[in-house]
Amino acid sequence: MWIAENWKDYEVIDCSSGEKLERWGKYILVRPDPQVIWNTSKASGKWKHRNGHYHRSSKGGGEWEFFGLPKQWQIHYRSLTFNLKPFSFKHTGLFPEQAANWDWFSDKIRNAGRPVKVLNLFAYTGGATLAAAAAGAQVTHVDASKGMVAWAKENAASSNLSDRPIRWLVDDCVKFVEREIRRGNHYDAVIMDPPSYGRGPKGEIWKIEDAIHPLIKLCVQILSDNPLFFLINSYTTGLAPAVLTYMLATELKRFKGQVDSQEIGLPVTASGLVLPCGASGRWEA
Repeated sequence: MWIAENWKDYEVIDCSSGEKLERWGKYILVRPDPQVIWNTSKASGKWKHRNGHYHRSSKGGGEWEFFGLPKQWQIHYRSLTFNLKPFSFKHTGLFPEQAANWDWFSDKIRNAGRPVKVLNLFAYTGGATLAAAAAGAQVTHVDASKGMVAWAKENAASSNLSDRPIRWLVDDCVKFVEREIRRGNHYDAVIMDPPSYGRGPKGEIWKIEDAIHPLIKLCVQILSDNPLFFLINSYTTGLAPAVLTYMLATELKRFKGQVDSQEIGLPVTASGLVLPCGASGRWEA
């Protein structure tokens, strides 16, 4: 398992009964987590002193309950600064477990000894974009949500990265890649963090089990002759790490490189265990 263990501003304090207790900077949140199917005592005071609690509804969705939580605040990871805010379906605008991948590909970019062009698909609020840009890459950031791209730009400004070569694009990821193929554009690295399920701007249904392999095949067509890495993230339990390995190994076999896929996770302070947070597949030259 790849563990995001270098955080100072974020911590999973404890997990129990379908929920995780987290510290985001100086604020404490309780949020649901489907992986937490075990039960331990919540009697200690650490569960009671919270600033926000997302309650999931039995009818689907849920709502936040606040106890002195600001509308927006910041946390830091290495040189990066992220603006957080609670919004729909329990999220805060950041997936901290991804820091395990940020560290990995940042080292790849810094040690490449050449300019590196990175394509970040389903780029959300820009965690991977900022990490790649801070490491020296030229980044194309693509997300279908105008609001998420605006949020990512705000994070870039807070991280003093606004002057870096980042293209910010509001677009459908599949259609963008198809256009890049026609234009003859190429990238040295691809990062993708697709949702398990979603709808496009015209109601198109995205289901990761059906769509991910065709998208990988498309992305291979826009890789440069000497690609550096290819990263896929998945939060879908049906896609085991081995599946990510097989897809990457099959589609990138014409390049010299190696593939490894693992669960990614976050250390839990109270128990010393690691909370599983999905899986990542990494191809690297």
